[in-house]
Amino acid sequence: MENKEPRRRLAAAKAAARKADINADAAREAADEVQRLLASRLRLRHLNCFVAIAQERTLARAAARLHLSQPAVSKTLVELEQWAGVRLVDRGRNGAALTVQGEHFLRYALDASALALARQDAHAAPAVRLGALPTVATALLPEAVLRFKALRPQVGVKIHTDSNAELLCAVKAGELDLMVGRMAEPAMMQGVSFEYLYTESLLVVVRAGHPLASESVAPALGAVLGFPLVIAGERTAPRHHTEAFFETHGFAVPEGAIETQSASVARLIVSGSDAVWIVPQRVAQSDLDAGLLVQIDMPAPQGVEPIGILRRSTVTLDEAISALAQQLRECAQLA
Repeated sequence: MENKEPRRRLAAAKAAARKADINADAAREAADEVQRLLASRLRLRHLNCFVAIAQERTLARAAARLHLSQPAVSKTLVELEQWAGVRLVDRGRNGAALTVQGEHFLRYALDASALALARQDAHAAPAVRLGALPTVATALLPEAVLRFKALRPQVGVKIHTDSNAELLCAVKAGELDLMVGRMAEPAMMQGVSFEYLYTESLLVVVRAGHPLASESVAPALGAVLGFPLVIAGERTAPRHHTEAFFETHGFAVPEGAIETQSASVARLIVSGSDAVWIVPQRVAQSDLDAGLLVQIDMPAPQGVEPIGILRRSTVTLDEAISALAQQLRECAQLA
């Protein structure tokens, strides 16, 4: 009787070889897709958000898992779908269901997230990732970072400036170790701690030699508005307080106002013209001390905003991050 065992073994070996080839092809395809994702403008938080939606099946549960507000999760998903060029999730009364494209994308999102985290751990040079509001970056960060580097020259510092909301999302996604900014609404502060550093107030300043600087009495607001006005951009705390200040005095923010989040741009405009700048005190303080700018003796927007260090409350800071945080505290007290 013929022994069929060798044939069965040969057939099994061939099948295993074919499966190995298929798996290898799939692995190469997934790796190529991962490389494309990581080389794009896509951020890790987009992938983490998408994976959470896919696993939780509702935006509300995904938001709770990520310690974000539901609108923030929805916005991140929209950004991801715009990048992908296809609809990835169908939203309805019964929750969020992945489309066919979404199911396909989920595999790559999981691979890309894992690979990105592995690369950060294996290849990234030691560096503290610090986020800051534009106004804070020019006022507090330079001295704090220089002091930190003097103590730990081998540790890098990666500074990212953005709006408070974007920075907070980055902190919660693990893309930033620390940020210096403002508190947000309670829903956005879930999983985040806030440590008070200082209170930010606003001043009205002009260049030295400005016509308003020579006034013997405080100029009226109407006279101030006769000059170009430089103010913070929309949806920022300084802008909110500036608008409220004008409304209280029966004025609106001039349509021709110059809006910028860049303190360096605003400083150049004001120092080279007769523009009037409504600015957080710490941003202008060094120029005031040097006599390059002059504070106008008039009522200023009364917004008082606490500025502090924000970080994930569930993560223990390593030694380098703690050291930079300490320099931020000390510099905040010195100013």
